Amino acid sequence: MNIVLDTEIYSNFFLISFKQLETGNIRHFEMYEGHPLDKVGVATIMRNYTTISFNGLNFDLPIIQAALEGFDNQRLKNLCDAIIKVKGGSWKVCRDNQIIVPGNWNHIDLFEVAPGRASLKIYGGRMHAPKMQDLPIEPAAEISPEQREIIKSYCENDLATTELLYNTLKPQIALRESMSDQYGIDLRSKSDAQIAETVIKSELHKITKKTYVKPKLKDGATFKYRDPKIVTFGNPDMQQVFERILNHDFEVAGNGSIAMPDFLKDQKIKICDREYQMGIGGLHSCEKSRIVGAGTGILCDWDVASYYPSIIMEQQLNPKSMGVEFSHLYQAILNQRLIAKAAGDKVTADTFKILLNGSFGKLCSKYSALYAPELFLQVTITGQLCLLMLTEAMETAGIKIMSANTDGIVCKCDKSQEKDMEKVAWNWMLDTSFNLERTDYEIVASRDVNNYLAVKTDGKLKGKGIFGGNGLMKNPDRRIIYKAVADFLSKGISIEDTITGCDDIRQFITVRAVTGGAKYNGEYLGKAVRFYSAKFDGAITPNDDCIYYAANGNKVPKSTGCKPIMDMSVGLPNDLDYGTYIFDARKLLKEVGYVGA
Repeated sequence: MNIVLDTEIYSNFFLISFKQLETGNIRHFEMYEGHPLDKVGVATIMRNYTTISFNGLNFDLPIIQAALEGFDNQRLKNLCDAIIKVKGGSWKVCRDNQIIVPGNWNHIDLFEVAPGRASLKIYGGRMHAPKMQDLPIEPAAEISPEQREIIKSYCENDLATTELLYNTLKPQIALRESMSDQYGIDLRSKSDAQIAETVIKSELHKITKKTYVKPKLKDGATFKYRDPKIVTFGNPDMQQVFERILNHDFEVAGNGSIAMPDFLKDQKIKICDREYQMGIGGLHSCEKSRIVGAGTGILCDWDVASYYPSIIMEQQLNPKSMGVEFSHLYQAILNQRLIAKAAGDKVTADTFKILLNGSFGKLCSKYSALYAPELFLQVTITGQLCLLMLTEAMETAGIKIMSANTDGIVCKCDKSQEKDMEKVAWNWMLDTSFNLERTDYEIVASRDVNNYLAVKTDGKLKGKGIFGGNGLMKNPDRRIIYKAVADFLSKGISIEDTITGCDDIRQFITVRAVTGGAKYNGEYLGKAVRFYSAKFDGAITPNDDCIYYAANGNKVPKSTGCKPIMDMSVGLPNDLDYGTYIFDARKLLKEVGYVGA
């Protein structure tokens, strides 16, 4: 049985709330003067059920254990404040207060599982939770008997948001449960990168009996990029760039990342009539807004399959702390993923994908046993140089490159050139050992290289950036505008018909985090706000037509002409300003290069 939990702590009031997911039943446990905490009831739930929280491992569970150990309200409040202020997790505070969270509590913390690090309130906005609500009473306040019900109601809304987040993350949780069973380690509350590091360390330990810890590398340490022996250029300018990269001393910055050299930051690489920008993280072309159609020819994307894992294996890149055993394990994981993917075993394939991609992310984390910034650079620079090789070869064969970004390029050519294009791709695969996957498009509309919409030949859409949807990674930002542009370009549906024909308020709202909290017409809204473009009748006094920062009175970005909608249960507002959305959709059409918008 699964139960979500949340706590609220004041100097004279303590609340633990549990919600049983199967029934929806809620149980509140309170502590205030004259009303002791029901420790037996709380301990029974924590011991006998699977509990679920958001940031519970770092906050709620230590607080609950302290309460069970006899901390009164003021001590719990002091503990709460100390945990909030401390950096590096609550373990230091728990150590100082001799608090040990029981190891037999069966708990899932969603904090690391959810992508796109955010607060619970912001996740609520990203999931279109019916009600977004901030703490209604200041944390430093004393709670009156009448206010206890207000706090309980607020906590119930947080429970509902946590439940919604858990339901949204069920596929990820299920995969983590499967991996936990497979590897004998509780991975349910870990991020992809944490899972990768934990499993790889565990599996290597089984082989070598060694314990793996984070390596020590001084800030300011330097190293060189090693020639991967698969990169060649015919263009003298590209040969010079390559040589300069090989001779440069790359420096480790204070946060453990690699400092971007000025010559890469300032220099754009030109191949034929297109410019490209290299960086530490990835390559991108420098085109601006435009629309490209296949017409009577071919418009296609050549994407490198499992690019970074493939580079790690091809180059035999092993973190110094782990040695060649890392490559053997990594190759076995990659092979097992390919077998599972070919067999249609999605769960197994996704398991190994997490291990492959997550371990790459840890190469640049100074707190990880996988930390190896020189390998991170070796992967990303090799990836960029190989894509530039492919770009040069395509252009030499008369195939025009429309764009390039991180792990692929978009080409355009006549149908008579298709065999030439495929030959270039084939030769590049032979030279590098990497695999290319082709996707054909009818049209590609780009605001810039990081924000584009592509219509595939089967009518399906591929989007990135503003056209890529939201999910848990990004805050909603008037999705109806991007849908209207996509429908116009892919289906010929007018902007007006898409926008005025939509009755889903979720498509019209914007969600933003507001440091210090936001206000509207003098009413405090909270640190996470949701709003829509509205019609205003009559005279408007200053700040009545926007949402503003509570601390300084400045306007919250994009809130001019907007009203808050913290509770969406009311449905589509009567004062929704369709005209603003239509105007901005037409503006976006122009920004992606459409003439006549």
